[in-house]
Amino acid sequence: MDVQKPASAKWCDRRDCVFTEFCVEDNKDVNLNFEKSKLIFTCLGGSDNFKHLNETDLFYSIDLNDSMHKRTDGSILCCLRKGESGQSWPRLTKERAKLNWLRVDFNHWKDWEDGSDEDRSDFDHFSEMMNNMGGDEDVDLPEVDEADDESQDSDNEKVPDLEWSTKYYHHLDFAKENNFSARFHN
Repeated sequence: MDVQKPASAKWCDRRDCVFTEFCVEDNKDVNLNFEKSKLIFTCLGGSDNFKHLNETDLFYSIDLNDSMHKRTDGSILCCLRKGESGQSWPRLTKERAKLNWLRVDFNHWKDWEDGSDEDRSDFDHFSEMMNNMGGDEDVDLPEVDEADDESQDSDNEKVPDLEWSTKYYHHLDFAKENNFSARFHN
């Protein structure tokens, strides 16, 4: 009997699509089956050609005709076109169970529900990227997000000086009097 384990994966929700990335080094024999409410992923991976299988019942349905994937040596990136655009997915899976192989991709997560539609949809960016690439060759995938070069980094702003109030000192005195001194360092 062949032993199969799920590949580690990460996902993020966008207005028009859901991105899922299966992280498998040296992947071979990649097979993705998109169904209306299910995603089935299989491949061989690593130097020992370990068999991976991920069967995922999706939170909502997807558009089978517009969903696609791109393979690189290190991962397989899937763009699952939402069946209903603008519908937020609180999780990738229908089930609420915590899956140890699945995590949120906070590096690409974007709070799109605030109503900002400044650029083309992320799905259009992904489609263009897929059309410009050929085959399964080694490529560097561009970032899903496009940063606004004119945006100000909030870390560069000067933080105003804080003023200690007498109320704070009163709390320190109370804590010291009542043996809470382990929390405070003189």
